[in-house]
Amino acid sequence: MLSRWQVGNRQLAQVVSLAVVAVVMIPLVYLVLGAASSGQEGIDYLIRTRTLRIVGNSIGLMAAATAFATLIAIPFAWLTSRSDLPWRRTWLVLGLAAMVIPSYLTAVTYTEAFGPKGILQSLLEPFGVDRLPGIKGFPGATLTLTFVTFPYIVLPVRAALLHCDRSLEEAGQSLGLNRWGVFRQIILPQLRPALSAGMLMTALYCLSDFGAVAVMHFNAFTRAIFIQTESYRMDKASVLALLLVGMTLVLLLLHSRMQLHGRHYRVGTGASRHLEALPLGKWKLPALIFCGAVVFLGVVIPLLVLFKWLVGHRLTDPIQVPLTLLMQNTVGVSAVSAIVVSLAAFPLALLAARGATRFNRWLVSFAYAGNVLPGIVIALALVMFATQNMLSIYQTLPLLIIGYAIRYLPFSIGATESAFAQINPRFEEAARSLGLSPWAALARITVPLARGGILAGLALVFLNVMKELPTTLILRPIGFRTFATRIWSAYDEAFLSSIALPGLALILVSAFALAIILRREEAVR
Repeated sequence: MLSRWQVGNRQLAQVVSLAVVAVVMIPLVYLVLGAASSGQEGIDYLIRTRTLRIVGNSIGLMAAATAFATLIAIPFAWLTSRSDLPWRRTWLVLGLAAMVIPSYLTAVTYTEAFGPKGILQSLLEPFGVDRLPGIKGFPGATLTLTFVTFPYIVLPVRAALLHCDRSLEEAGQSLGLNRWGVFRQIILPQLRPALSAGMLMTALYCLSDFGAVAVMHFNAFTRAIFIQTESYRMDKASVLALLLVGMTLVLLLLHSRMQLHGRHYRVGTGASRHLEALPLGKWKLPALIFCGAVVFLGVVIPLLVLFKWLVGHRLTDPIQVPLTLLMQNTVGVSAVSAIVVSLAAFPLALLAARGATRFNRWLVSFAYAGNVLPGIVIALALVMFATQNMLSIYQTLPLLIIGYAIRYLPFSIGATESAFAQINPRFEEAARSLGLSPWAALARITVPLARGGILAGLALVFLNVMKELPTTLILRPIGFRTFATRIWSAYDEAFLSSIALPGLALILVSAFALAIILRREEAVR
């Protein structure tokens, strides 16, 4: 039977959580209202050949980028976890650094490196190559998203590889399987859950990404929605946004059904023993070349282009924004957003871990709507909400922070809930029996024990807000500039050399913040 303290705290958590969920549901409600207001015109627009082409473009880009990212991620994860690859830890860190670079920044640097009259073409001129084919469109968008997203597959797959059951591999070898046969028939099936999760994250990223498709001029959903929003055709933008949300829901549903009806493979410690690094032998040099190519394309090329622009910078940009102001705005709004999201996620995570009733589960599920709504869709809906109901908050920092919070609330809920689930409730009961008040027990027992998960969620929100482009472009106050918006405006105005400083600063701050949080988490453990 629940104590009065437990009932009171659960009710308070439910009230706060209901308020948070009500805010989270605003974009979906206003998208439905906006699409409904278009009437027959919206239906006609939905079935136009141009709209169907946008659907095909988005699906094709998602499928291609996810497939190529998977083909890169699986061998990269295996080489950096199970082989005797020289400096494999260094290769892993360098490869995962691609996560720190925003897609729009990678896309801009790729156009400079591989486009017509770019760096590669100038290197090939002595060999008679006067002009390379254009990179923009589907090839450029696929290349960009492949190298931006492959770390999302590497992380879960590498973790699964490190926990595979070594005894199963030995059994396969004793039955006459060679190394490739062991990998294909024994290791790969064990990786299926982790691989499926990584591919889902990659596919969702590709559907919701704006930067790569905008820079590469590829007419996918996010770019089409942004164009309609700039033209103030909110009804058509709402129709496209709802269609994008529907595709995302279908993707999540298919993944859920595959997980439910598929075979679940055991990935555990098995025969508890140290996993020996498998010798590469004659494949060591090709493996080094492969890892070098991945790091070169994913990390080195963007950095080289940025340094090239930095060295060749000329003060011809008519819009000079001090780097200190960009740093202050970017770090400030990211930090405030991360704190707001962490506070909003706290009661929801507490309900999920401590009060798992049917109502509470539904409440937490609705809070995950940000996983379904891309940033540009959230921004569009909040513009409609603010202009129709609360004009005073339109183009203000509070509305911008609300947009960030809706988008990245699931990151904090997941990390915090996981931390709460690992804390024995008896610790809190013992604290209350010793005379601590309810909030004192939370503050002195629960929060300190869960601080690793809370910090992990805060870090994820902070880093993603720093890189967020479409939400910032649409919702920011007039004159408010961040690293992301400065990079975009410099690209849009063709002052490419002006991208160097904010681009390098964004990468540096993101990497530094991530390193600090990871070290803090390691110390907590």
